[in-house]
Amino acid sequence: MKLRRSMMFVPGNNPGMIKDAGIYGADCIMFDLEDSVAITEKDTARFLVYNALTTIDYGGIELVVRINDLSSGLGIQDLEAIVRAQPDVIRLPKTENAQDVIDCEKEIERIEREAGIPVGKTRMMAAIESAEGVLNAHSIAKSSKRLIGIALGAEDYVTDLKTTRSDGTELFFARGMILNAARSAGIDALDTVYSDVNNEEGFIAEATLIKKMGFSGKSVINPRQIEPLHKVFMPSEKDLAKARAIMDAIKEANARGSGVASLKGKMIDRPVVLRAQYLLELAGMADYGKEG
Repeated sequence: MKLRRSMMFVPGNNPGMIKDAGIYGADCIMFDLEDSVAITEKDTARFLVYNALTTIDYGGIELVVRINDLSSGLGIQDLEAIVRAQPDVIRLPKTENAQDVIDCEKEIERIEREAGIPVGKTRMMAAIESAEGVLNAHSIAKSSKRLIGIALGAEDYVTDLKTTRSDGTELFFARGMILNAARSAGIDALDTVYSDVNNEEGFIAEATLIKKMGFSGKSVINPRQIEPLHKVFMPSEKDLAKARAIMDAIKEANARGSGVASLKGKMIDRPVVLRAQYLLELAGMADYGKEG
């Protein structure tokens, strides 16, 4: 299990943000070589991110790099440099089908072999940003063992639908498809950014919604969004107390040699146990992150 509640975008052409990215407490840092970087600064961004990955200690934070899509011609250049710098994850944008992931994986494997990097060390993440991609979410999620998750890119998606972002109604189908595809493949589902950084109430409402749906976390574009997002994803004390009581009841039943455990007169079945274990692991990992 890996905490991916927050994945903070960092423009690859901003040296100050790149240098300080590790101080804000995000679970993952995502250096961006794509949409936040002008075409005239692509080479500069690639150079800056490569050097950051090879020289800066980010204290064990998961490091992700969003490359340009392969069809642009820039994606291969990104991979040639970035894979050699050994980030944890390469994020592939504008993923339309499983073949997009397979094509990217082939290039990553080639570069790993050339650079003497263990094959498979570089993980992948696919961003789905179109109606075609949403309909292919299941095959995308199962297309590679390197995938740690799939993500929704809402801005391109709503443009493809010929609508705009509003209260989330326009994203309901895409979120459901991506979430179920990810869970069926045993990987994480990451939600899209909330771009109005001054509307904390709206951000918390959206974060609460996607947490209820079952998402692993959310991309953020401003450090101010990290703390409220983590609070949303932290289990409540009431839920944690119940989870501890469930696990205590299981231990007691095991000590008696009984295969049946109950709590307050109700039998505890396997899904309840798994949920309790998950909540306790999540809380423990979050507390460990605070200490680190």
